[in-house]
Amino acid sequence: MPGIPRLSLVEGPFEELSSELATYLDTVKGEGSNVASEIAPLLADADKQQEGQQTDKDAVLKKLVTASSVLNSAPERELQAAYNLLIHLISQAPNPEKFLPHVCRYLSAPITSSPHNGIGIALGILGTIFNAVQPDDDTRFHVLLSIVDVIRNSGNYETLRPQLKNLDSWLQEWEMEDEEKRKLFLAVADAASATNEADDNYIYLLKALRTLQSDATSTEARDLSIRALKAAVQIEKHFDFEDLTALDSIQALRKSDQTWSEILELFSSESYDDFQDFKESNPSFCSDNGLNEDTLDRKMRLLTLASLAAQATQTRTLPYSTIAKKLNIASEDVEIWVIDSIRSGLVEGKLSQQRQEFLIHRSTYRVFGENQWREVASRLETWKGSLVNVLAVIRSQKEEFVREKEVELNGGGMQGGQGYRPDRRQRNAPAAIEVE
Repeated sequence: MPGIPRLSLVEGPFEELSSELATYLDTVKGEGSNVASEIAPLLADADKQQEGQQTDKDAVLKKLVTASSVLNSAPERELQAAYNLLIHLISQAPNPEKFLPHVCRYLSAPITSSPHNGIGIALGILGTIFNAVQPDDDTRFHVLLSIVDVIRNSGNYETLRPQLKNLDSWLQEWEMEDEEKRKLFLAVADAASATNEADDNYIYLLKALRTLQSDATSTEARDLSIRALKAAVQIEKHFDFEDLTALDSIQALRKSDQTWSEILELFSSESYDDFQDFKESNPSFCSDNGLNEDTLDRKMRLLTLASLAAQATQTRTLPYSTIAKKLNIASEDVEIWVIDSIRSGLVEGKLSQQRQEFLIHRSTYRVFGENQWREVASRLETWKGSLVNVLAVIRSQKEEFVREKEVELNGGGMQGGQGYRPDRRQRNAPAAIEVE
């Protein structure tokens, strides 16, 4: 059989096209395949059509879809056309959503006939299926899962990134339950992790974790909480842990996994020295859990520097010696660490080599609690007092201006309309305002 040359535009009755695809599947599968003979009795022949009976399309498609797993070994030049034909036939079924997940699963598997172009072909076909389904049909959810799976296996995460902005609106449109949302979020997180996209991996782990807060003490919630926490502490530029500490499942770790709970506490509010004490008490914790100690040490030093800057509320300066001691670094490395902290967005300020001090312009609070609110209230009160003083000065200047204008007007009346304009240097002298 010469194959199926061009089927991007499919024409013909269901019966004829089904028979053609069945014959092609028998050819690809080889000896022993008899799909064509199996569906022949199910197709509407001339006698059935004369009697007004309809072809049992679901029964025909069941056999065709089951046999189509062999298409991944079909010649590359015929592969997409064969899948297009299968999709066209499925679209004519009373319930196409019964068959599309199977096709998606086939496309998620490697295309053995095209090791180099198989990923692109699979994504192209899956994209065709996704766009052919109505926007509010939840069948799109299963197609998208397969697309994400193919991308994860191929490491081509950039292909998926532009579509992620639509993810939340799609899930809302499809009215997905939390379990389905979690499945998709985790699939995206896995795809991001496969290409070392640590930030996106964490973002979608967090989204998945938020779907479990109604059952925060479950084993799944516990495992996912640890996974998210582990990701958070290893992202070099992630310094805000409030998003985690606010979750019930994370709070539940205090009872189920105290060591991980302690890790979160360390990175949320403690110092570099505290982290070293933790490692001494738990010498194998980092290696057992695949944590990079160098990454964690660096982050804890930066966070400690941020805390030091936030605590220096009175002097607004930090001596180099204090920084070196608290970060356990050499004095000559202080400026490098301060610059790294500035680049990370944790602090803003100016280094003074002459005075050996870091002048703080802005600092980041790692934990914003009652003490921080008191400080904000104090600063607002000071600001309010300053504004009151500024307003008093403005009011005084305005009153002085009004008095001067009155003097000018009175002086002008006594001089026959010429107006009296005292010299600027004499305005405040008593003699200058007399009109006698």
